[in-house]
Amino acid sequence: MNLSACLLALSDTQVVGHAVEHASLLNAPIVQAIAAPELRWAGWILLLPLLSAVLCVACAALRIKSKLPALLTTLALGTSFALVLKLYLMRGPDAGPVVVHLWDWMNFSWGDGRWKSFQADVSLYIDSLTMLWMLFVTGLGTLITIYASEYMESDRGVSYSRFFFGVSIFLLAMSILVMADNLVLLYMGWEGVGLASYLLIGYNYQKPSAVAAAKKAFIMNRIGDLGLAIGIWLIWVNYGSIEFNRLFRVFEDADRGVGGWDRSLIPFCLMLGAFGKSAQLPLFTWLPDAMEGPTPVSALIHAATMVTAGVYLIARMQPLFSLHPDAMTMVAWIGALTALLSATIGMAQYDMKRVFAYSTVSQLGYMFLGLGVGTAYGASYHVFTHAFFKALLFLTSGAIMHGFAGQLDLRRLSGLRRVPGFRIVSWTMLIGCLWLSAFPYSAGFFSKDIILVQAMSQPKFQILGWIGLATAGLTAYYSFRVWFRVCAGPVSFVAGEEAHADHDGQNNPGAHFEHGGESSHGAASNLAHARTANAGTAFHPHKPRIAIKSVLLFICLGAILSGIPGMQSLRGQANWVQEMVAHSSAVRASGEDHITTPVAFGLDAHGIVSVFGISAAIGGILFAMWIHLLDRRMADRMRSTLLSSRLTRWLPIAMENKWYVDELYHTLFRLPMWITSHMLHFLDRHLVDGLLVNGLGRLPVMIGRLFQPLYNGALQGYATTMAGGLILVLVWVAYRWCGGAA
Repeated sequence: MNLSACLLALSDTQVVGHAVEHASLLNAPIVQAIAAPELRWAGWILLLPLLSAVLCVACAALRIKSKLPALLTTLALGTSFALVLKLYLMRGPDAGPVVVHLWDWMNFSWGDGRWKSFQADVSLYIDSLTMLWMLFVTGLGTLITIYASEYMESDRGVSYSRFFFGVSIFLLAMSILVMADNLVLLYMGWEGVGLASYLLIGYNYQKPSAVAAAKKAFIMNRIGDLGLAIGIWLIWVNYGSIEFNRLFRVFEDADRGVGGWDRSLIPFCLMLGAFGKSAQLPLFTWLPDAMEGPTPVSALIHAATMVTAGVYLIARMQPLFSLHPDAMTMVAWIGALTALLSATIGMAQYDMKRVFAYSTVSQLGYMFLGLGVGTAYGASYHVFTHAFFKALLFLTSGAIMHGFAGQLDLRRLSGLRRVPGFRIVSWTMLIGCLWLSAFPYSAGFFSKDIILVQAMSQPKFQILGWIGLATAGLTAYYSFRVWFRVCAGPVSFVAGEEAHADHDGQNNPGAHFEHGGESSHGAASNLAHARTANAGTAFHPHKPRIAIKSVLLFICLGAILSGIPGMQSLRGQANWVQEMVAHSSAVRASGEDHITTPVAFGLDAHGIVSVFGISAAIGGILFAMWIHLLDRRMADRMRSTLLSSRLTRWLPIAMENKWYVDELYHTLFRLPMWITSHMLHFLDRHLVDGLLVNGLGRLPVMIGRLFQPLYNGALQGYATTMAGGLILVLVWVAYRWCGGAA
């Protein structure tokens, strides 16, 4: 029996059970949270990152040049993760929600009634969805901090402290966002992660490109944040509360039909906030540019944690998306189109980090597709698996960048699996690429399968399912385009622009070495004799040490183990991730719809996804192997063929230029605003200031200067003034006398 038939046989045994389970979940009420003052110690999960931020400021003030800021941050975040793990083990995956009040914050009242008061305290809303997010946020945050302790060591000093201050602020804000018990506190965390992202993207503030990327991310996120702020206001106006527990209780009692125009706007406002933070159409262009930040930032904030905040928001507020019948449909379409568009751009990029950045946008699209088609479980599980394998891919890229003087160009690196010190990096990257490609039985395969089956199970979403399957093939291709180019093939590399010292203390940022065949001395001997083309000096790659390698191995292990829930589902066993989502506010979207009637080619939804999904993954990998490993000139010949025809020339050019989305935004928004601002500046300078303000101010000066010659200090001038004044008085008297006589 082949692999597809095996998967079909195993999945068909679950259809009836899943259908019954989903029918019950659709009608299940949201469990009301109870107060849990005995869990106030959970507040330390928030306080520890705050404490590490304060200590990093102290280290910067004292100009400490050791790794103390990294040690303090790692200890704080590691302890925070331990507390999260303790909380999870105490409560289990199916525990009901609780509210832990820490202290009062906002409490206003101006009368009696629901709409005559406003309350937002610093309290924690802890349910299984909270725990799922916090486990990987704090766990990966701790590991990536350990990685950064080595990666950023060349900046030891004030900049080193500044970096770990930004990391601490981010983990604090992300923890507040996920654990908040009300929308105002969530919004504070929402803005906090945006601030931390801005600070860390612009960490290298001497680089104009980093500054521009930081500003771009900050401004584009403000567009989404405005939508979220309006949504929070509309929620309070319509339901009289912004606390999750009271809000869900009021919503259960209220009419869920489409209400007034303002109530119907709530899901779209929340959607705008989610699309901005999670880089979806049309607000996705900031995330690839955010790769200007240090690689640990890319792994932690822009791959594993912050960008999933939009998915968390929709999953948390899922009941309110029933306020408009087309809200979830729009979420699904935006997610599918973003996934496809970003995948096509990622295929044509040459910078490793940007390939994985567009991959992140694409995978986030899958998560929103899952939410839109009604499987918050599939979306949340894909968030969980993606956090591991995408962090792994970014960190392996960072290890390569760190070792080869900033080099990330796919065309200038090859055969790194044979380079001493980079074997662990290469093989862990292989695991990440397999998982990203949804290779059969990988964690990415299981989580993506859930989303696509759910889409195929509903006739109105089947087109999105096909888009998702096509995107899966593109994903497999560009993932292994990176691995086959960088890690496989003959050993060849060109060092990047950054100055890295070799073992002799020499800086050779332009070094080059090529090893196209087998040598009796091995790769190490060839590396020892590598020479630059013009300087005749050797370039020695900077090997990653224990901190980087151990983190890569731990995250690789986590990526492998994250597939266990999917394997459990495949065997018909209990799935702890689905249980966690099912016991949260996303309860009505935590199941799965399955239909056994044929969708296409005589296959049902499971059959379509199994057969075409596996074919897309393996086909994409094999195609990448052909043109990027076995015959590398084929890729250039194919590109030349496309460019030589007028009918196809536009395709590679458009993909390499990111479909000109940035240029389109520049034309539609930036350029008109630039022209308008300069016109207003001209009017302000020459009309308002020049004519009105300064013009009226100059009038007395001009009059004074008219009479200035009369007061020059000469006796003749004063005599003339007296005579002139006397004549004016006489003329005025004569005029009045003649007028009075008349």
